Amino acid sequence: MNDSSELGAFLKSRRAALRPKEVGITPHPTRRRVTGLRREELAMLANVSITHYTRLEQGRATSVSDGLLDAIARTLRLTEDETAHLKDLARPAPAPSRRPATPPATAISTSARQLLQAMTEVPALVLDRRNDVLAWNRLGHALLAAHLPADSPDHPATRPNMVRMLFLDEQYQNLYTNWHDQAHLAVAALRLVAGRHSDDRALAELVGRLSMNSDEFAALWAAHPVRTCTSGVKHMRHPGVGPIDLHFENLLIPGTEGQHLIAYTAEPGTASEAALRLL
Repeated sequence: MNDSSELGAFLKSRRAALRPKEVGITPHPTRRRVTGLRREELAMLANVSITHYTRLEQGRATSVSDGLLDAIARTLRLTEDETAHLKDLARPAPAPSRRPATPPATAISTSARQLLQAMTEVPALVLDRRNDVLAWNRLGHALLAAHLPADSPDHPATRPNMVRMLFLDEQYQNLYTNWHDQAHLAVAALRLVAGRHSDDRALAELVGRLSMNSDEFAALWAAHPVRTCTSGVKHMRHPGVGPIDLHFENLLIPGTEGQHLIAYTAEPGTASEAALRLL
């Protein structure tokens, strides 16, 4: 994933999404070929030179300050996540000082595995930054992927990837009653990771495979959504226990290359809690 081209595509997508009238510009009815903001309009509103902004969008800017990026972010009305993504893309580490690209660890620590297995009443799993499943407990496997071998996370060649499953595994897709919302969120979270780890070859290969094999993924990826995914509610229709709504927490494991633990819980006294007990 090339930082310069990704930066330009991201800025263009956000310019296109912002209508002139939203920022106080009245467009001429017959002299406008674009519906979003033009480069010169964005530069004017952000109080930066059109030359500097154009160089930034083309990936040719050599020095980019926080003030400049914050001004552009405010003008484009970017969210906090989108602003962080903009800065990741605009200021990647210089090539000479970059460490050799190293893949994230493919195994979890003994203590993390023990914690996972000790969580006997809630489904839980550990993912790496690409969303490869490194481990899951019994309930995690039963909830999310009972159609796969329980030991599949232990074998790199068959290790499940939650984003790949969401777009290419029909049984996993059917688990979600609001699949389109889940798909958008998954791509938005993966975009954020990709901006921070542009030298991750395996991540780039994952994006490439998904783009070639899923029109839905390709369309979402091209739209450049960006959002963190730390907590929320999953609305599911489990083939074994029926409808089930579960809250989830996505917790970063300190001292790792982006490993995170996801745990699912049901509200006490609900039908979802009863369904969870049946897994």
